[in-house]
Amino acid sequence: MAFSVSWNCRGAQHKMSDLKDILNSYQLACVALQETHLKPENSLRLHGYTVFRKDHPANSASGGVALLISNTKPSSLLTLNTPCQAIAAQIFTHKLITVCSLYLPPNTQIDQTNLNNLVLQLPEPFVILGDLNGHSQIWGSDDTNSRGRQIEKLLHDHNLCLLNTDEITHFHTPTRTFHSIDLAICSPSLLPFFSLQTDPDLHNSDHFPIILTNNRHSHLQTVFSRFKYDLANWTKFTSTACITKTMVCDNPIDTAVNQITETLIAAAENSIPKTKNNFRRQRKVWWNSDCREAYKNQRKAWGRFRRYPTSANLILYKQAKAYSRRIQRRSQRESWERYVSSLNSTISSKKLWEKAKKASGIFTDHNINILYQNGIPVTSLQDIANCIAFTLSQTSNSNTYPSSFQNHKKLAEKQKLNFKSNSYAPYNTDFNFHELKVCLSEVEKTSPGPDNISYQMITHLSNSSLQNLLHLYNRIWHEHCFPSSWQQAIIIPIPKPGKDPSNTLNYRPIALTNCLCKLMEKMVNRRLVYYLEHNKILSPFQSGFRPGRCTIDNLLALETDIRTTFLKRQHLVAIFFDIEKAYDRTWRYGILQDLFNCNLRGNLPIFIQNFLRLRQFRVKVGYQLSDLFIQEEDVPQGSVLSVTLFALKINSIFKHLQSSIKSFLYVDDLYISCSGDNMAFIERQLQIAVNKLTQWSILNGFTFSTSKTSCVHFCRKRRLHPEPEIKLYGQIINVFSANLNICLAQLGQFWPLCHKTPINQSINQKNPDISISKPPDSIARASPPIANLPFSFSSSVAPVSEEALASPDFTDFKLVINKKAEKGLSN
Repeated sequence: MAFSVSWNCRGAQHKMSDLKDILNSYQLACVALQETHLKPENSLRLHGYTVFRKDHPANSASGGVALLISNTKPSSLLTLNTPCQAIAAQIFTHKLITVCSLYLPPNTQIDQTNLNNLVLQLPEPFVILGDLNGHSQIWGSDDTNSRGRQIEKLLHDHNLCLLNTDEITHFHTPTRTFHSIDLAICSPSLLPFFSLQTDPDLHNSDHFPIILTNNRHSHLQTVFSRFKYDLANWTKFTSTACITKTMVCDNPIDTAVNQITETLIAAAENSIPKTKNNFRRQRKVWWNSDCREAYKNQRKAWGRFRRYPTSANLILYKQAKAYSRRIQRRSQRESWERYVSSLNSTISSKKLWEKAKKASGIFTDHNINILYQNGIPVTSLQDIANCIAFTLSQTSNSNTYPSSFQNHKKLAEKQKLNFKSNSYAPYNTDFNFHELKVCLSEVEKTSPGPDNISYQMITHLSNSSLQNLLHLYNRIWHEHCFPSSWQQAIIIPIPKPGKDPSNTLNYRPIALTNCLCKLMEKMVNRRLVYYLEHNKILSPFQSGFRPGRCTIDNLLALETDIRTTFLKRQHLVAIFFDIEKAYDRTWRYGILQDLFNCNLRGNLPIFIQNFLRLRQFRVKVGYQLSDLFIQEEDVPQGSVLSVTLFALKINSIFKHLQSSIKSFLYVDDLYISCSGDNMAFIERQLQIAVNKLTQWSILNGFTFSTSKTSCVHFCRKRRLHPEPEIKLYGQIINVFSANLNICLAQLGQFWPLCHKTPINQSINQKNPDISISKPPDSIARASPPIANLPFSFSSSVAPVSEEALASPDFTDFKLVINKKAEKGLSN
């Protein structure tokens, strides 16, 4: 099975089509490229592969090396201290192997000491792949040059093995001769496992790709197939996926849920095709029959030249190559024109930005990184999944709470909450069919949970099956029994951007829960949200995930305060708080306590109580699942109810602030501000507020981050004045003068804060690539510019909530909004 390919591509960006052909031909774990000809501003990205690269030291479009490592393999980049054009990474297949891509230019003097130091930096066992430009009779050359003798000495001094025999790897066009200058060098322990061969095609370079094959171990993994919903026979599915009344009435709830799951999966197997267990192919959307025919003729011409290497055949090959290149460029240009032409005035903003991201080459792809625990590498997928799962489990463990809160928690939890009630409440009645259909109409195409049942399957059930499913939901509702299979989740760990991916703490969990459970959660959540909003339990200054509110509300409020402060020539000091692991450390008993204090009794709070009990999860890395772990605390990630429950838990934060402090909250992002003429007064008021927030955090299990919490001082006074000194947990909060410019710049895209100011300039400085990327110049000249298309945009700004607009903080800004709206209509 092919393990790796080494190829001198002579320009990676111009050889993307050929590189994709190589990746599609061999199911590779790693690709080593030389002469990538990339500058720092050039991008190189491929679906399913992580790119590690080292460009030419002079940042010119010459030389350069790169490693492409499959995202299904745990890998880790190595830091090399060498002047050579080399890059190395560790990759785990059947064992941990170091792969190094090396390029030694032909006309450059290479110091033997640098080669020795490079080899000493590579952890064993290792493989060095590259274009070394050395000739030696050992690997099939007619003669031996000085570079070849250097490589021979390197092999001898470090007891290394050469995988080459006499394979031809380079075609010199001017002399029509073939050479062996691309080598594969490995540690002695790897020699029995690997063999080398060359690809018969040059792939529009002058070097043949060399293929390294593992003869004893396959690096391929089991690929789980997925349902192809776009090819589903929904009529057949609806007729076979019958949820009967016997299923939901005559069995215990757990048994009923299992039977429904088995019925839906069996119907899907018979009516919905599944993806094949093959590796993901690299797509070329512009490739058509003309490209295929031209490239076929090019390969025929090359085969004819290899058999009969005459000048006439070489000319025919060059002509076929030029024609194939011309056909492919024309196809690329026409494909781009069709793509851009699909952007018109009828397209939605969501589709617009989806297409814009695709045109810019922006996509989400995450590799699997090798983890380190106490300096020991964790390499297998199973061990990596278990390590991340253990860390997530420990994060939500009650032992991680501060000792002061643990004492409060033990005392509080001794008081049992009794939600049972015989009184009638509308939110405790059985769910009706209309509620179910409304919630079904609001679902989106999301990934299924552990049971592999998706929303698409549920929406295509017949009315009789939905009626019986509703009966099951009502049984769960009034029998107060939560299905055990719904308490489990699959977590996909996503590395946090800019953080060390080898640390298990630097992963963000994305949880997948069962859609059957989430559908019932939606119905429960609608009733809970209505109760909280109707009874005005949630603060009007909390705008996270509430209807008619968004992040712009808080920015507008802050801008209003800043404008008012500037007009009055006063000071305004704002503090932006960051809560550490807010979701993961949410106190579950505290949530139930808040529900109890809201006078909720009966089925609704009892359902939530059962919903929060004994939550379990598995972490999925690649196609490997971890063992089962328990989440002791936190709101369950990925569930519908979690957002509302977290908003309720954090809502009490407003009750601890004095009237001189303004506060706004978006989910877990809190900022408070105070304005006035006297800085000493502002500092004193904010310190009192911070002390109260600290006390609130102790009683609720939250912890504010001292390193990420920041303070910003706004004023237009010219005389010097000291910056505010406000302490959080005994540490002075950092004061930043320009920390908020990015946020205000984002707001300024809709309503500029002030013209010709550093804030507007920061938009261009901090977001140089904010415009849609354009194709290569040769394509762009022949295609209509995106900016000239006849778009008819509606406002993308969410309306400000009525309660927030009614508050004094928005009084001045309402006039600004109305004037700008009138101006936009008049234009």
